[in-house]
Amino acid sequence: MKQTLPAKGGNIDITLVPSAVIPGRLSPRLRTFLGNPTGMAGSLLLLMFTALALLAPMLFPGDPLDMVAQPFLWPGQDGHFPFGTDSLGRDVAAGIVHGAQVSLQIGFASVAISLLIGTLTGAIAGYFGGYIDGILVRITELFQTFPSFLLVVVLVAIGQPSVNFISLAIGIASWPTIARLVRAEFRLLRTSDFVLAARSQGYSHRRIILQEILPNALPAIIVTTSVMVASAILMESALAFLGFGDPNRVSWGSMIGEGRESLRSAWYLAALPGAALVATVLSLNLVGDALNDALNPRATGRSL
Repeated sequence: MKQTLPAKGGNIDITLVPSAVIPGRLSPRLRTFLGNPTGMAGSLLLLMFTALALLAPMLFPGDPLDMVAQPFLWPGQDGHFPFGTDSLGRDVAAGIVHGAQVSLQIGFASVAISLLIGTLTGAIAGYFGGYIDGILVRITELFQTFPSFLLVVVLVAIGQPSVNFISLAIGIASWPTIARLVRAEFRLLRTSDFVLAARSQGYSHRRIILQEILPNALPAIIVTTSVMVASAILMESALAFLGFGDPNRVSWGSMIGEGRESLRSAWYLAALPGAALVATVLSLNLVGDALNDALNPRATGRSL
């Protein structure tokens, strides 16, 4: 926006720039995150895999489990199949791209379930305390007595090994981590001055929990969420590797499991989906570390 100001010798035209577009006016936390090179590298890598997952039906139409060519074509041997084919003549590139759909879908869906259960449980336990806290803590500890992966295997073996049910099983096995974190944050914040002020003004418990305490506990929850997504993807891959995955969907874990049978003669069948899995988990960990630096004032060494 231009503005003309009177001055000696004539008028001066100046341009007013909104503060929202001035880099120096960015949030300190956002500036810290954007200035973290490893965090930006992880974000770009994660965005790439997300884009591949969303564009999978257009990039590789059809069923990736279909046999489309001669078995054991090596990468680069046929231009139509850049990553080669497996022992049944299925396109490895199509499997990796469609496998990104399964891994990210299960990763984010299972963590969403964990957040819903864990945040609700931890918030109620940490805010009210007393016997309510005792009961919910005992329930949380009961779930934690079972190894998470073993609990998921049992649930999937009992139920139907579909993508949705696997997401539910991983979410049920993972919520105690979020619950304990949220409980600790609420116990710390419930005696803060702003909470006491909200109570003195007659705010309801629901409003204090959702609008006063929860926003202040979000930084720790966000950082933990990124790590839990990576753990959920690894857990799904381990399930598929053992044969407990969705038989109707291709997965990185199932590709690695099938490729191990031809590891000496066609190592790429396990190496390529394994590399995609490592890159995705690495990107989530890098984003988590960058978020921790940006959202945790003690980690950055200054007050935000």
